[in-house]
Amino acid sequence: MTRTTGTHPLDHLVLPTHSLDVARAQLTSLGFVVAPTGIHPFGTENCCVFLADGTYLEPLAIGDEQAAMKAIADGNVFVARDRAYRESHGDEGFSAVVFSTSNADANHARYLKAGISAGDMLSFSRAFADMAGKSDIASFKLAFAAGAEATDAFLFACERVNAPDVDRTALQAHANGATGIVEIVAVSDAPGKQHGLISVAVDDPTADGRGGMFHLPNANLSVIDPASFTARFGLPAGAPTDLRFAAVVFSVRRADVASRLLAANSIQHDIAGNDIVVQPAPGQGAAFIFREIQ
Repeated sequence: MTRTTGTHPLDHLVLPTHSLDVARAQLTSLGFVVAPTGIHPFGTENCCVFLADGTYLEPLAIGDEQAAMKAIADGNVFVARDRAYRESHGDEGFSAVVFSTSNADANHARYLKAGISAGDMLSFSRAFADMAGKSDIASFKLAFAAGAEATDAFLFACERVNAPDVDRTALQAHANGATGIVEIVAVSDAPGKQHGLISVAVDDPTADGRGGMFHLPNANLSVIDPASFTARFGLPAGAPTDLRFAAVVFSVRRADVASRLLAANSIQHDIAGNDIVVQPAPGQGAAFIFREIQ
């Protein structure tokens, strides 16, 4: 899903982890189908969870430390930001929200003009394989944004220069019934101060001042204070922060199916209103919220 103008859709979420094996085991226990491992040409690797709405999760680990260090030295913003996140928060977490675009160059220019560019653009390709083993090449162009004070998180626009010609149907058939992402929740000690950064990142100048809710074409992005986060989900908000991504709300077909699966797999979960809440865990990075949406 791409747009040349207007608010950018959610593309995917970056979830740093120490081990893809741990991430794969945790996400499988949560009822997700996890794609085969993808290798980046700059030392990182992932095992993605693809959803029927076109969004996905990207658990990210360091597969080649030497290559990653070289990439940082060469000015690779993606790897450098990942390393900075790990040094501040450890190897488990939720570091970035990514928006879809058909023109990453235009996004980069906009970020530069607004003073929120996080560094040079990045273009790369990698192999992608489906569950049947069919492989193709996926190519991307990325433009990065970050706030001067919001050092716990970054955002970027992702242009899919070449989408792999593979069948993702099997990768999207999740046992928990998840069909998409309906909301990303961020925590901030000063939510209002993040409006400028996010409104530029999503390319919606009218978004500033809407009470912390940014309406993307395919999801919402909420920025709330720590007390509101705890009141809403019954979870601790963590250390003080200018901006930290904390939770992902998934749409599921039936909440009872998701709840039974979590219980069967010994995943502790709580009920908060209409939401099933799973606390962050190694390989998961963020609080996962399952919400029945017909």
